[in-house]
Amino acid sequence: MQQELEKELERRILEHLAVIYPEQANAPLAKELQAEISMGRNAQRPLPHHNNWDERDTILITYGNTVLRDNTLPLHSLHEFLNKHLKDCIETVHILPFFPFSSDDGFAVMDYLSVNPALGDWEDIEAISKDYKLMADLVINHMSSRSLWFDNFKKQVDPGKDYFVEANPTLDYSAVVRPRNSSLLSEVATADGTKHIWCTFSEDQVDLNFKNPRVLVEFVRIIREYLNHGVTLFRMDAVPFLWKEAGTSCIHLQQTHEIIKLLRTLIEHHSPEAVIICENNVPNRENLTYFGNANEAHVIYNFSLPPLLVFTLLSGNCRHLKTWMMSMPPAQSGTTYLNFIASHDGIGLRPLDGLLSDQERNSLVQAAVDFGGRVTLRRAREGYDKPYELNIALFDLLKGTLHGGEDSFAFDRFICAHAIMLGLEGIPAFYIQSLFASRNDHKRLEHTGRNRSINRHIWDHQELESAINDATGMHGRVFAELKRLIKIRRRQPAFHPNATQFTLHLGTEVFAFWRQSINRNQSIFCLSNVTNKPQTINLSDINLITTDEWRDLISEENYQDLAQQLTLRPYQTVWISNLESDNDV
Repeated sequence: MQQELEKELERRILEHLAVIYPEQANAPLAKELQAEISMGRNAQRPLPHHNNWDERDTILITYGNTVLRDNTLPLHSLHEFLNKHLKDCIETVHILPFFPFSSDDGFAVMDYLSVNPALGDWEDIEAISKDYKLMADLVINHMSSRSLWFDNFKKQVDPGKDYFVEANPTLDYSAVVRPRNSSLLSEVATADGTKHIWCTFSEDQVDLNFKNPRVLVEFVRIIREYLNHGVTLFRMDAVPFLWKEAGTSCIHLQQTHEIIKLLRTLIEHHSPEAVIICENNVPNRENLTYFGNANEAHVIYNFSLPPLLVFTLLSGNCRHLKTWMMSMPPAQSGTTYLNFIASHDGIGLRPLDGLLSDQERNSLVQAAVDFGGRVTLRRAREGYDKPYELNIALFDLLKGTLHGGEDSFAFDRFICAHAIMLGLEGIPAFYIQSLFASRNDHKRLEHTGRNRSINRHIWDHQELESAINDATGMHGRVFAELKRLIKIRRRQPAFHPNATQFTLHLGTEVFAFWRQSINRNQSIFCLSNVTNKPQTINLSDINLITTDEWRDLISEENYQDLAQQLTLRPYQTVWISNLESDNDV
């Protein structure tokens, strides 16, 4: 049986390689990749369409140095904070790049196989992985211009002399899709003369050349090391840009998709519980292609959700959110969405393409500016700059409305946003700054000169403890309520990431959907007032079964008369569940 599995695995690897490198004999490379992942005779057969998650899964996104304590390494401080405050509600911790880096707060990696000593070491990473599922970034598209590999490229010696994408500056690159407005090519002096290097994101982030199979082998070796240190979730950063072909858009190319499929094949035969998550800050239809046929990414970021949900709450109208949600295909078993509202980056605007009008998008951009945020631009194919990303703390972005400005509903609006996210099909993810209701950090922005720094506050441990323990302050109120909602969600099988979901139609002021558990024992009707005015609905309009007993899981209010009217306060959410199923959980 084991020999058959090994032969099957080798066959699958060769099929992937035939697409990526069709003009070479790939048998030696296939054997080398199997050896690098170090399976030997220990390869395991992954279960098809198996969900490595359930309703208890919630992800925390954080930098390794978000919580600092005197005379303590940041990873120690983070681990202590997690165990003290979040052990009962967080399953997975995504520690943003914890490697030595030269820029972009970690995403210009200098050494993939080391932990930044300013944060801690591999023992600290492993310690966290024993208490939580651990998610790490595979920064696969590019690496630092100050790395050993790139230094070797400039010297034209191995390893590295042919690890980076070289380009002819006389060719036309106008079709290339760019997430930045910096120069695409960077001029570099090497031992073989001046070369022009591809830099999708910045001059310090030089793109890796996966046309060279040695680069693929290096990354399989890196993946093996991460697995050995307890990483089970791999966030593939900026993966749509991986493969470059002259005369194309250089985004979403077939070879890119096939490399992801290959890495999934290798990873899941080593560790069937491992998960690949693709980070594709692109329009929605393009993003969905990274599921493949349940053979590519296990999970994709739901990038359209943050700007659409924010626009809904700022405008008081859920029409676009409903339209988008009805267009989203249910994820096959073995795949799901990662739902989030805020992250270490800003709120991307490209995922709104085709979902909002230019006027509506511009009103959202103006609201971010009015509430103290910044806007990052990108160079469009038309030759001019377009808004690419909103850089602002989520709490500040939700402190008012598009036409009314700042108001008294900031807390309610903020909680409503997260209650909606927690109910949706998929795995919810919380950026740590949102858990604390962090505000715009203008001092850090001024210090770094980078827009994204506005939402990357670094907390002193004592300052943070005081803030979240103050039950009357905004930080403490938000922290307590979000934890409470997460704990409620964890007990509901109807909130399994792959449970059935249907959009309900209760007008444009109430966003509503229905979830049903996989075993069909529990139903939850999720209703949210997205306006700053009370909204009244008839319970009969949501088709509650009269033989069941129903209550709101959030307020614990029981509904005896299913013919009654329900009035929702401004930005109130209810999760109406049949009592019998909830008690059986």
